[in-house]
Amino acid sequence: MSEAEPETTGGPLAGVRVIELAGLGPGPFAAMILAEMGADVIRIDRPSGGFLDMAGPGSDLLGRGKRSVVLDLKRPESVRTLLDLGATADVFLEGFRPGVAERLGVGPEDLWARNPRLVYGRMTGWGQNGPAAATAGHDITYIAPTGALHAIGEAGGPPQIPLNVVGDIGGGATYLVMGVLAALWEARSTGRGQVVDAAIVDGTAHMLAIVHSLLAEDRWTDQRGANLIDGGAPFYSVYRTAEGRYMAVGALEPPFFAAFVGLLGVEADPATQYDRTRWGELRTTIADAFATRTQQEWTEVFAGSDACVAPVLSLREAAGYPQLAERCTLVEVDGVLQAMPAPRFSRHSVTVPAGAPKPGQHTEEVLAEIASGDEFDR
Repeated sequence: MSEAEPETTGGPLAGVRVIELAGLGPGPFAAMILAEMGADVIRIDRPSGGFLDMAGPGSDLLGRGKRSVVLDLKRPESVRTLLDLGATADVFLEGFRPGVAERLGVGPEDLWARNPRLVYGRMTGWGQNGPAAATAGHDITYIAPTGALHAIGEAGGPPQIPLNVVGDIGGGATYLVMGVLAALWEARSTGRGQVVDAAIVDGTAHMLAIVHSLLAEDRWTDQRGANLIDGGAPFYSVYRTAEGRYMAVGALEPPFFAAFVGLLGVEADPATQYDRTRWGELRTTIADAFATRTQQEWTEVFAGSDACVAPVLSLREAAGYPQLAERCTLVEVDGVLQAMPAPRFSRHSVTVPAGAPKPGQHTEEVLAEIASGDEFDR
């Protein structure tokens, strides 16, 4: 089958069932990814609505494509129902502090007693052990001790907060998905599940592998804004345009740098690109040039080139950027701007994500499936 002839099946994870205990941030994001890959994700919501009281189904993007069952896990009968659900599932996801799931009676051993091949994913900031494991935190406090937050920002200035994409999403949700898929692959052949301990601190530190490599080679200084890819280099930075907007420059390699300075209209020798003694002067030259035209004008100048330059756009503007527009990377559904599923698969069509369920919307449906045994017969 050619890449241009996708099938229309639900995705590569069709037939995989995921039980997700509703929470905030990285856990729901990971479950959203699994749902978009075709898994049947059943989210267990609290009777009060809990975390979802803040958003309606239309704007609850992390709930896209899931089903919702409301259970009060303080009630023994609800715990038994959840264990029944777990017996039919391939993956179970929770984001409690260590020990909470066990106290509720839905820890790994409780579920494995009914379903030994279940993959049990645990999403936390600190991990399941260590002196901070039982304490609260958020993205910023998880990435701070890893060195990642220290490395982001201008020289001489404070660390800059990278939204929650480095910790919650990069070091957390992404690693949970990778771990779950790896454990799921093994469980298919061995019949044995395992715990996936996804900690934001672990994932964030792991993502710094290239930086640690450069640091070990003395090619990276442990100072903010003083290195090749942290804004220290004038050819990897952002510059203000005539009307006060910004252009991003990433012309790291000499051929790209040559294309960049040529289109920018400044004199600079690619042979001296990495001479740090010239970086101050070069930065001023580049900044002065960018200040002579608007962002739109510079965007047109660099379009289609290998200069590695792009406009810095707002969240709402991004959908109109030609490359993103061509790929429908961002779409508006019922008035809500959102990203299409990623990554894309050659044998499965990319479709507009299904909306999020209302809490409890599928309770009767799912419980009827358990009672019949048809849908959940494994």
